[in-house]
Amino acid sequence: MRRDAAATTKARTGTRGDAPAADPELGGGGPDGVVPSDPNIMTSLVRGLQVIQAFSRDTPAMTIAQLSQRTGIPRAAVRRVLYTLRALGFADAEDDRRYVLRPRILALGHAYLGALPLTRVAQPVLRRISDALGESCSVAVLDGDDIVYVARASASRIMSIDLHVGSRLPAAFTSMGRVLIAFRPDDLDARLGRITFTPFTPNTLRDAAALRAEIARVRETGYSVVDQELELGLRSIAVPVMAPSGVAVAAVNVGVHASRMSVADLVEHIQPRLREAAAELSLCIG
Repeated sequence: MRRDAAATTKARTGTRGDAPAADPELGGGGPDGVVPSDPNIMTSLVRGLQVIQAFSRDTPAMTIAQLSQRTGIPRAAVRRVLYTLRALGFADAEDDRRYVLRPRILALGHAYLGALPLTRVAQPVLRRISDALGESCSVAVLDGDDIVYVARASASRIMSIDLHVGSRLPAAFTSMGRVLIAFRPDDLDARLGRITFTPFTPNTLRDAAALRAEIARVRETGYSVVDQELELGLRSIAVPVMAPSGVAVAAVNVGVHASRMSVADLVEHIQPRLREAAAELSLCIG
């Protein structure tokens, strides 16, 4: 399974109530030309962010026409966005047709990561666990219906996709996502209603009732084990990183090859180390 980082994100747009009408080249403001009700949103900024997010691992280079089709933004507006990004050093053209993002774009994400205390304190904790266990260890936060990796210590590649800081995966089908869902005050019914139950493997939970039961079990035990639901051969276990309010602000997990460790071993040997790490991280961000 491959999941592009934020490739499907759509933002709402509009024109400023205290400014002239939006440039017609920028379109109506929202996806597919829909004009939103909020007059304070800056249309051109949202258009730029939509173009940036359209690039992905599978489509690292695209033409203006391809970007227009993917985002629903008129070609003239896409051209102006790319011209601006190129002038600022965030994008470039490989052959004057296909555009790519340049490394400077990472500065946008690093601004968030640098401001998040968790990312600063998590890395040495994860590295210590990874070195002790010889397994990969990660921290993620919840973003909508996805988890986003904010820190990671990789011992070996255990998935067909290359996970790294910034990677996104569907929360409902990951161990970190399930503990984050279980220990947050969100409306579970609404969340379950948004989920598409894609059968990634024969082990994947198939419906909302099964996932609801699993979330209840996670709340009771305080940890989540996902056994080859997202990818065959991968098992993972996660625990929440709790804020003083009792809400999970992040999750920490270890992923292993199914051939190397059973579910029982994960619970018996890995879970205690994860709980210690989560408690340490909770104190650091508290």
